[in-house]
Amino acid sequence: MAVPPKHLRDVFELFASVSNAKEAEMLLRDILTPQELESVAERWQLVRELVKGTPQREIAEKLNLSISKITRGSRQLQYGSGGFGLFLGKRGGK
Repeated sequence: MAVPPKHLRDVFELFASVSNAKEAEMLLRDILTPQELESVAERWQLVRELVKGTPQREIAEKLNLSISKITRGSRQLQYGSGGFGLFLGKRGGK
C-alpha cells in the first residue's frame, strides 16, 4: 500500500520547520529508530566521500561498509532528486 501524497507532504513540511541542529537531532531521534538513524548517517558520509572522489573500495574500508551500500548511495547521488548536491553545496561539502 502506497503512502498517500498528503502524508509525504506533511513529513516534508515537518522537516522544513526545523530551525537548528538541536531541533533536527530531537526530531530525528524520535522519528527514526537508532538503526535507521545510523543508516542515514552512513549514507551521508559515503555520499560526501563519493563527491570528494574517494574510490568505492577505499570508502568501504574507511567506513566499514559493503560495496553494495556504496553503490546504492552512488546511484542516489547520480539519479536522485538533487538533494545531495543541494545540501553538499549549502554545507560546502562538510
